[in-house]
Amino acid sequence: MRRELEELRAEHDDLKLLYEATIEHGEAVEDQLAEYNILLTRTQERLEAELRDAGNYVYSILPERRPEAPKADWLLVPSTELGGDSFGYHDLDDDHFAIYLIDVCGHGVGAALLSVAIINVLRSNALGGTDFRDPANVLAKLNNAFPMERQNNMFFTIWYGVYRRSTRQLAYASGGHPAAILMRPSASGLDVIGLGTPEGMVIGAIPDMEFDGGTFDIRPGDRLLVISDGTYEIEDADGRTLTWAELADKSKSVDGTVPQAIYDWLATFHDNAPLPDDFSMMEFAF
Repeated sequence: MRRELEELRAEHDDLKLLYEATIEHGEAVEDQLAEYNILLTRTQERLEAELRDAGNYVYSILPERRPEAPKADWLLVPSTELGGDSFGYHDLDDDHFAIYLIDVCGHGVGAALLSVAIINVLRSNALGGTDFRDPANVLAKLNNAFPMERQNNMFFTIWYGVYRRSTRQLAYASGGHPAAILMRPSASGLDVIGLGTPEGMVIGAIPDMEFDGGTFDIRPGDRLLVISDGTYEIEDADGRTLTWAELADKSKSVDGTVPQAIYDWLATFHDNAPLPDDFSMMEFAF
C-alpha cells in the first residue's frame, strides 16, 4: 500500500510540474500572439495608408472639369480601393482636343499602376512616332508599346477621340471598348448614336494590329458620354444584366448631369453597396 501511495504521489508531482509548465507555455504563447497581433495591425494600417495614397494619386492625375466648350464633367468610382479605369482629356493644339478612357483588366495595385502609366503617356504625348490627332494610329502605337506579356499578362481596352474645333468633326477609335453615347436633340426629344468600332481588338494582346477609326460631325447641343463597361454591365433587381442600349435610354431621361445620376440609378440595384466593376463616365457638352 505504501508503495502504491508513493507512486501516486510521484505521478501527482509529475502532473503538477506538467501543469505548471503548460501554464507557463500558454502564457508565453499568449504573449507571442499578442505581439504578432500588434505587428499585424500595424502592417494592415500601413498597407491601408499606402492604398489611400495610391488612390489619391490616381485621382490627382484626373483632369479638371471644364466650364468652357466642350464642357466636361465626369465620375470615377472604383469597385475596390484601386481599380483599372482611368481617363483624361486635353488640348493637343489650338484646334484639336483629345478625349480618352481606358479600362485595364482586373483590379488592385497592378491594374492601377498600368492604368496610370498609360494615362501619363497619353496626357504627355510621350509615344514616339505617334500622330495623336489620329485615333487609329494612337491605338496601334499603344498596342505595341504595352504588350500584355510584359505587363503581367494584363491587357486594356480604350476609347480615344479627337475633336477638331474648326470643322466640328470628332474622329474616334476603340479597342475592345464600349461605344461612346452621342445624344442629339431632335423633334422627338433626343436621338442616340453609338460611336465606336466594336470589332476592335483589346490593346496588348496581338502585336502589330491595325485599328479602324470613324468620324462624326458634331452639332451645337450634342452631348457625348464616354463610358466603361462598368456603367451598364450590372445586374438589375431581377438578376438580368443591363445593356448598352438601356444605359443610353436611361441617359436620355436625365435632367442635368448624367454621370452621377446614372451611378445613383445603378446603386439602387445593389442596395447602395459598391458596384462589381469600376464605374467611369465622362460627359461632354458641345
